[in-house]
Amino acid sequence: MKKVNIGGVPEHFNLAWYLTLKEGEFKEENINLRWHDYPGGTGAMCKGLRNGDIDIAVILTEGIIKDIIDGNPSKIVQTFVQTPLIWGVHVAQNSSYKTIEDLKGMKAAISRYGSGSHLMAYIHAQNNNWNLEKDLDFEVIKDLNGAIKGLTEGDADYFLWEKFTTKPLVDNGVFRRIDNCPSPWPCFVIAVSEDFIKSNKKELKTILNIINSTTKEFKDIPSIDKTIANRYEQELSDVQEWLSITEWSQDLIDEDTVMHVQNELFKLNIIPEVVSYKRLTLNL
Repeated sequence: MKKVNIGGVPEHFNLAWYLTLKEGEFKEENINLRWHDYPGGTGAMCKGLRNGDIDIAVILTEGIIKDIIDGNPSKIVQTFVQTPLIWGVHVAQNSSYKTIEDLKGMKAAISRYGSGSHLMAYIHAQNNNWNLEKDLDFEVIKDLNGAIKGLTEGDADYFLWEKFTTKPLVDNGVFRRIDNCPSPWPCFVIAVSEDFIKSNKKELKTILNIINSTTKEFKDIPSIDKTIANRYEQELSDVQEWLSITEWSQDLIDEDTVMHVQNELFKLNIIPEVVSYKRLTLNL
């Protein structure tokens, strides 16, 4: 049986993987797919792909594009979630910050450099016409638990993270959300190390076929909203809202979108150059 390591954030977006694993669908095809949670997000997964800890990552579009340009020997083989990610801009419940203008020049908590929370802080700053050199400052906090500690203890002032994941923390009075910042492109893609692609193209196609058949019908699974609410400790109404605005994809990310992401990252001095579509993607 072929062992394959895959990584992703332990969030509701990836429940489809859990369901297919639980049903034993990969083992039926002689594939031992091992899921690894990455609470540290995209930066940690980029490192995992580079080190060979994982073969496949379900990862933020902007983060993996940046890291491939920076030398990560991987390729994007498919879009996973077609819709944008809604990033909430959070502060500690008891902080004095009330508006976005209050955060100008303050310290943003980020999981790590090159992560989604880092890159989206630039997008958010640009959206609000901040000076990207003077008005941005960062504190590395590793993950969501680190952000709770960092914001509560004052080591950082604000934090961007997916708004439905953090909603329980807002409801419980740990964070206050003072703004939303949608990513201007599809949020999650599937990236695979080039070494794995070279030797395992057949297995990779099988894995994608299995997950795609699940995501195509994900919203039609009976009581899926209740399952998500229970598993991820979210309010049912929040889950229903999230399901209503989220669309999965079974196709390779298109060239126009890839160039749009690159142009934005280049404009923000996050990447040193804009590269070809073929350098970043592979059509299986």
